[in-house]
Amino acid sequence: MTRSARRPRRMVQVTGAGAAALLALTACSSSSDSARTAGSAASPSPKVSGTVTVFAAASLKESFTTLGKEFEKQHPGTKVSFNFGGSDTLAASITGGAPADVFAAASPKTMAIVTDKKDAATTPVTFVRNQLEIATLPGNPDKVSSLKDLTRSGLKVVLCDKTVPCGAAAQKALTASGLKLTPVSYEQDVKSALNKVELKEADAAVVYRTDVRAAGDKVRGVEFPESAKAVNDYPIALLKNAPDAEAAKAFIALVTSAEGREVLTRAGFLQP
Repeated sequence: MTRSARRPRRMVQVTGAGAAALLALTACSSSSDSARTAGSAASPSPKVSGTVTVFAAASLKESFTTLGKEFEKQHPGTKVSFNFGGSDTLAASITGGAPADVFAAASPKTMAIVTDKKDAATTPVTFVRNQLEIATLPGNPDKVSSLKDLTRSGLKVVLCDKTVPCGAAAQKALTASGLKLTPVSYEQDVKSALNKVELKEADAAVVYRTDVRAAGDKVRGVEFPESAKAVNDYPIALLKNAPDAEAAKAFIALVTSAEGREVLTRAGFLQP
């Protein structure tokens, strides 16, 4: 009785242990197969290297500098070199043969200077938009509250040159409002226009709201409704004969990604 009673129990225990081992082996085998399948299905991100030379509108300086650092962090061994300035000047440099990988312009019109010369390798993509704002001295001592206020006698106002996207947008807003304004100077890019106010060489300037935000307490921003009629689209494109095309494509991918949009939106840009 004792011997025959014990035997079935021992057989059940052995069978249970064997089943557990078999299940464990099956699970490991299944896990390994799944890992191999996932590994073969996933396409590894291409390794990029070299220096990405980016020609970008001056208003992109802060946000693109941030994205450049992030790109270098994501791709060890790479470097992003920037040339910020007026979009028309940058476009002329590109068509004149300046070596560059990426062009980010502040308007389709200035991008067209490059595409018309067949110097872009890809179709430009609009990645953000930007709106104008009035920058005044800290505290707004001249009590500027509208675009019309800039036409007051004795007020020193600075505009971007009409060939520069921020200048063209300002002229469009003034025309739509039926206003005429004679500035004390026309500047070649938006940062130069803003700098005149920061240095107190001008009382006000019509710039982008992203530049007002970047300036912090150095200026005071004044919104005006006419700016809605002169919003600029910002296109970006890979350039023909880019020295580091693969790295350049990866940088454009970062700019147009959700991460890139977050950085640009935080800087005050509008989504396209």
